[in-house]
Amino acid sequence: MTAHPPARVPQTLFDDPAAERRWRARFLAPRMSLPEWALEAPQRCVYQSNVSGTWEIYAWDRESGVHRQVTDRPNGTHSATISPDGARLWWFADTDGDEFGRWVSEPFDADGAAQPAVTLPEGAEPDALDGYSAGLAIGSRVVALGTATDDGTRIWLSRAGGPAELVYEHAEDAGVGALSHDETLLAISHSEHGDSRHPALRALRITPSGTEVLAELADGPGRGLVPLEFPEREGDSRLLVGHERRGRDELLIWDLATGEQHQLDIDLPGDLAGGFYPDGRALLVAHTHAARTTLHRYDLDTGSLTALPTAPGCVGAASVRPDGTVEYGCSSAAHPPSVRALSVAGVDAELLRPPGERAPDSVPVEDVWVDGPGGRIHALIASPSGEKPHPAVFVLHGGPHAADEDRFSAVRAAWVDAGFVVVEVNYRGSTGYGSAWRDAIEGKPGHTELADVAAVHAWCVASGLVDPARCVVNGWSWGGYLTLLALGTQPEVWAAGVAGVPVADYLTAYADEMEQLRAFDRALFGGSPDELPELYRLASPLSYVDNVRAPLLVLAGENDPRCPIRQVDNYLDALASRGADYQVLRFDAGHGSLVVAEAIRHTAAEIGFAQRALRKAP
Repeated sequence: MTAHPPARVPQTLFDDPAAERRWRARFLAPRMSLPEWALEAPQRCVYQSNVSGTWEIYAWDRESGVHRQVTDRPNGTHSATISPDGARLWWFADTDGDEFGRWVSEPFDADGAAQPAVTLPEGAEPDALDGYSAGLAIGSRVVALGTATDDGTRIWLSRAGGPAELVYEHAEDAGVGALSHDETLLAISHSEHGDSRHPALRALRITPSGTEVLAELADGPGRGLVPLEFPEREGDSRLLVGHERRGRDELLIWDLATGEQHQLDIDLPGDLAGGFYPDGRALLVAHTHAARTTLHRYDLDTGSLTALPTAPGCVGAASVRPDGTVEYGCSSAAHPPSVRALSVAGVDAELLRPPGERAPDSVPVEDVWVDGPGGRIHALIASPSGEKPHPAVFVLHGGPHAADEDRFSAVRAAWVDAGFVVVEVNYRGSTGYGSAWRDAIEGKPGHTELADVAAVHAWCVASGLVDPARCVVNGWSWGGYLTLLALGTQPEVWAAGVAGVPVADYLTAYADEMEQLRAFDRALFGGSPDELPELYRLASPLSYVDNVRAPLLVLAGENDPRCPIRQVDNYLDALASRGADYQVLRFDAGHGSLVVAEAIRHTAAEIGFAQRALRKAP
């Protein structure tokens, strides 16, 4: 194995002790997710927090005020939920961040050894329920659990704590969607038609002896459907569905008892998601537009829409308590996250604050819209003080079907403190700007996004905001992939690159990655590498590695199932063979790390590397 130069991790980024404390404090400040409560025991909640220094699972009893740390694992725990009666907590047990494992459960109110949450059917292989999570729905009597492996997706049903029954199996990607409140209906999402990016729906009726297909819903090529939830009412067969029939994410109600579909005409300009109020007569609508999300109440009887007076900032997760209180998380680029409660009377207050000091504030972001080859491109810019032009870091988000938003980021704030303009580009492929913008990368991924990045870069230079000789390209996951591709196809633009957990060698990545991502790639490219070898070659950063001129830092997880380590090593070996200027930071986790100290180490390495590279730039 080739020995690669390890990354230098500076002990400090700033000579000023106050500045050094400030950037680290943003990572170290305790944070927590929005608590999820048990439907039949709403005083019992589960949430995630980094208060221990690693993101772990916590139980909270609202009546007693007691908080209990449930998990304590070296690489953290990323998923958890709670049973409807509040008696048990469920969490996903993977190995060292590799995302492959099984759901386990333990009592809510006592430390105890976690046990497999669902038992195996008689005669099954011991690992039959192991896999990547493909959805979970827990009822009082019925549990639906999805698992994905290299063989495809399976959905299991457990009744009254009994052994799991296999009720769905297919080689293509699928997942558990929603379980009705009376536990007689199960909605699943599937891509049996071969396009996991635009799934169809199937409704199963759960009978005493098994399951039967009740209904199918598919909108055809390029139009996906997402099962969101049923109302929390006995016998209510209405399923809230996300659709894109009019070129953006919207909502419809599909009544599985009658087959009737009702598209909701909600007069808001952006993409929509939502869920039912507890009485089933209204929806809590999350409206995302231009990198911000707001909340609205939509009355299903009258069709009236009311904006909710939430705190300033971009709303994250949100849900409605039995008494109508809306609990939500929010933050902005300038202000750290908070978990809040908005009462029916309109009183908004902080619901829960983790112990310790709140993270220091940062600077707000500015919106810019730039004309690009495929339309207007939205970018967010965070600027340091001082005279222009500044050095800049173009931070390319992952996904690709995601977006940068006006949310708090300790990483963004650290780059700004270090004197960099941070430019976040919502390139074609990003969500929140309609279906056509999201799907514009089909058949030509990578190069399409970078054409938009180039347009925003040119605008930043022409405006005098950034110094063209001091521009760094940076990203993680799909953003790391775009970083490597940019260094190889736009070598004259970038003075340095920082790529975290990237796709580096697309052919090897496809061979080694989890099947859910292979399905995504087939849908994105229009086929597999065997069917479209030239298209995959043109999209692969390895094809352009000989063109890389700028210094490069690569960060990679040893147990990453999404951007596996072997294909990263192939790219690094190619850099080594030509004596390129690069460094590597490998870490013992998966697609990123849930350990706060590791996140600090990554950020210090990234910024320190960029500063050194720019000092050497001509």
